[in-house]
Amino acid sequence: MTAAAGPSRKPRDPAAECSAAGSSRSRADGHTWGHGGAGRARAGSAAARRRGRAMTGYSHQKDDVLKRLRRIEGQVRGLQRMVENDTYCIDVLTQVSAVTRALQSFALALLDEHMACCVSEAIAGGGEDAEEKVREASAAIARLVRS
Repeated sequence: MTAAAGPSRKPRDPAAECSAAGSSRSRADGHTWGHGGAGRARAGSAAARRRGRAMTGYSHQKDDVLKRLRRIEGQVRGLQRMVENDTYCIDVLTQVSAVTRALQSFALALLDEHMACCVSEAIAGGGEDAEEKVREASAAIARLVRS
């Protein structure tokens, strides 16, 4: 897959970006997410099964990621208030659409970071890990497309 999304992006070396400790990259949409080491995972999840080698592409920019999620959480709480206040249905639906777009945007940013760092690093290393990362990314893309 090519990482270039448009003419404004420069060609980059994802392996070099992600390998350096503390590195981060600036996204086209203004968000800066970096690459880190092992992340926390719930028991039973795919990441928990790979605990020793799990990567999180956002760990160096975790505060930015959490800030974005808190903003989305605030939008959902706003939906709750709207329903509690008997807001007109169409106004609630408009807000639902905004929350949905915010979550989709977040998911795409996370997927972009995963492909640019985690998957690229695995591919550079080769072997079964690379194949597994590509399969995981493909499955994640399929889930996003269906949602």
